[in-house]
Amino acid sequence: MRKTIDPQLKIGQTYISNIKFDLSSRDEIPQLLIGLQAIHSDPSSRNAVFQAISESLGETIDFHNGRPGMDLWKILVLGTLRLNCNWDFDKLHDIANNHLILRQMLGHTLYDMEEQYKLQTLKDNITLFTPELMDRINQIVLQYGHALIGNKALKGLNASCDSFVEETDVHFSTDISLLWDAMRKSVYLIMGIFDEINSSQWRQGEHHLRKLKRALRKVQQLKRSNSKNAEKIALKEKHIKSAVQDCLNQANILVAKVEDSLKTIEAVEPGLIAKISEIEEYIVHAKRQINQVEQRMIANEAIAHKDKVFSLFEPHTEWISKGKAGVPVELGLKVCIVKDQFGFILHHQVMEHQTDDQIAISLIKATKERFSNIVSCSFDKGFHSKNNQIELSKLLDTVVLPRKGKLSKADQAIESSPEFKHLRRKHSAVESSINALENHGLDRCPDHGIDGFKRYTAFAVLARNLQIVGSIEQKKRIQAAKRREKAQQTISIMQPILSITDRREIALTQEPVEFRLSA
Repeated sequence: MRKTIDPQLKIGQTYISNIKFDLSSRDEIPQLLIGLQAIHSDPSSRNAVFQAISESLGETIDFHNGRPGMDLWKILVLGTLRLNCNWDFDKLHDIANNHLILRQMLGHTLYDMEEQYKLQTLKDNITLFTPELMDRINQIVLQYGHALIGNKALKGLNASCDSFVEETDVHFSTDISLLWDAMRKSVYLIMGIFDEINSSQWRQGEHHLRKLKRALRKVQQLKRSNSKNAEKIALKEKHIKSAVQDCLNQANILVAKVEDSLKTIEAVEPGLIAKISEIEEYIVHAKRQINQVEQRMIANEAIAHKDKVFSLFEPHTEWISKGKAGVPVELGLKVCIVKDQFGFILHHQVMEHQTDDQIAISLIKATKERFSNIVSCSFDKGFHSKNNQIELSKLLDTVVLPRKGKLSKADQAIESSPEFKHLRRKHSAVESSINALENHGLDRCPDHGIDGFKRYTAFAVLARNLQIVGSIEQKKRIQAAKRREKAQQTISIMQPILSITDRREIALTQEPVEFRLSA
């Protein structure tokens, strides 16, 4: 049983709209919490967010039956806070249990400080939110943010679009290291199974792994030669191939031993069946890596890029080279964002085996469906294609998409127009949004799987927009406080003058008094 938010206040609890913040603070935590407070304090936005949460999670959770679970408002607050501050779950766990203002936002009082969150509770609950749900909440936040800005947003949105690489939490992969990953996981899992059934068949599992590790390390050390002597190079290649063959022989023996052991296990329990299935997957990876190592290092044959795997644990990882100085290659996925002139992230897309020019039309269509008042969008040359130029011009009033190669006179006229040049100069602002996202969590994704990757990215985009709303709201509150302070100063200056004037008026209105001297 879960509640979106508990409507009944507890003794000593501060209502969310009445929570006080240090407006002079420039930290990211108050800005995010002020943004959440602003959304909660606006009835239409609050109801829309709660309705979106109820509709999206209504099939997976029960709002009426079962034991009480974490309120969905708390999940939203903690999930966005984790990404906005680029924290791991351990840091979030500590802050959620000790930060007084945050605990007020979560509905706690000074009387329930003993109520603590468990680390696993945070992990399990935050994963309930889906990217689709956060996209709906993001649209509500942006509607409120544009209303907060006022007439400037009503005139039309000038968008900018660009992509960046969000890395997955993997090590730099080589054929040898991937083979070691597959063998290590296979052996440890089979050792665990035989320990559970009290069998000593794999008592030397650690010894087998150490032996294989030594063989792999020998190959890695032999490949470090920088000699330019032809004879030494030929001799070194011979030694390398011999070491690689010894390594592959040991790996094949270990794979056969694991497969033979799996045949002797009678799997009945679901947990045991799942472990066996996992071992079989790693065996498939091991065999593939054995074949690729043999193909590349012994037969000197090239491996097609589509056949390469860059991580066993994050299989969605791609090898991306964007040509940046000092960054020859990145392991992860590309994320494309569309931002407006106010810094809000209107929409984003995780790109799986896609290039910039392949997603330009679909991304702008999806953004246009969410925000119909987009009048222009700027891109870089990576998004250019003839079809993109034609289709985007049908969707937008102004398309700032530089063409590649030599320009015709018509293209030169388009790209030299004042509006095109003005919006193209403004395009670099999208790099500021990308840098902000990377600084607030999207430099590397620690969550597992493609679903975790997309959820992590959606949380970061939502948190960024909430922080911008909080920053705007904070500035408005500071200005209001300055106006109140100025008014108070004016009153304090005028008070003595008013008091003197009042005394004179009283003296003038008093009737004269006759004094008679006695005889």
